Amino acid sequence: MTSKFTGTPFWPRVSPNFLACRRAVADFAVCREIAVGLSGGADSLALTAALVAEGFDVEALCIDHGLQDGSAEQAAKAAAQAEALGARARVLKVDVAKQGSMEAAARVARYRAFAAATDAPVAVAHTADDQAETLLLGALRGKVAGMLPTAEIEGVQVVRPLLTVRRAQTLGACEELGLEPWHDPQNSDTNFRRVALRHDIIPRLTDLVGGDVVPALAQAAADAARDDEFLSVSMDIATPEMDAVELAALAEPVRRRTIAAWLNAQGVEVTREAVRGVDKLCVDWHGQGGVAVSYPQTIKTMGQRLEVSRVGGKLALLSGH
Repeated sequence: MTSKFTGTPFWPRVSPNFLACRRAVADFAVCREIAVGLSGGADSLALTAALVAEGFDVEALCIDHGLQDGSAEQAAKAAAQAEALGARARVLKVDVAKQGSMEAAARVARYRAFAAATDAPVAVAHTADDQAETLLLGALRGKVAGMLPTAEIEGVQVVRPLLTVRRAQTLGACEELGLEPWHDPQNSDTNFRRVALRHDIIPRLTDLVGGDVVPALAQAAADAARDDEFLSVSMDIATPEMDAVELAALAEPVRRRTIAAWLNAQGVEVTREAVRGVDKLCVDWHGQGGVAVSYPQTIKTMGQRLEVSRVGGKLALLSGH
């Protein structure tokens, strides 16, 4: 089925799923000019249509990651769908780093392309189901995590208007609008941990409790994200040294976030192991050696060794070969 729209959309009178998407974007406080990351999947198609329907000046940014056969054609199709809905559209070709996690590298490339393409906020189509999956993925890594409605990623102001909307509603919205969404084959590949959670673990949890678990998981994720934002909001640290004694006197949640903010200000990759090791230099000091850290892969210098050491009661980033 192809789109019924040809530049001047006619929004159906009876469309409960699309109405849920429209209400979500209408309640979102953001400037009227907005970009949207459009893959052509149901979530981003429904988001694009809802933004247009609510009177936003929308430009769809369709990323061609070049990682799958036909990716260029799919990006072009998504751009055409956006234009048929009444939005402007551009296809952005990106190069994805071939080291580390492909999913993480594609995400970095995507947001950097957004940053280069527009100064407007970029709306992305994460739903309540994505929020629930994020909580579980974070817990498996040892840190409860969630997504905020607004965030800055790779220099882009990112907004997530659909965090209260369910994935089934975006699929329903596309059906109500006569839109044919793209079904990414990777979303069926259970070798990806998120996909396995979606198709196996969350349904099992639903069976276990005898009801839909996504709303509770999504709420817990949203609460965790807000708590983390509150604790981290004042962490703007540029000094090359930190007083270890003063850090030791802080409450642990504040201390860990202060250490993470300091590492980030020095351009160092922030990992759980690095924060834990530096924390011990503050609260469990017995003359031990430094904690090995590293720059992110994108700026790593060959042969350079980095460590955080405690020198004269201060934390300092030292380098050598």
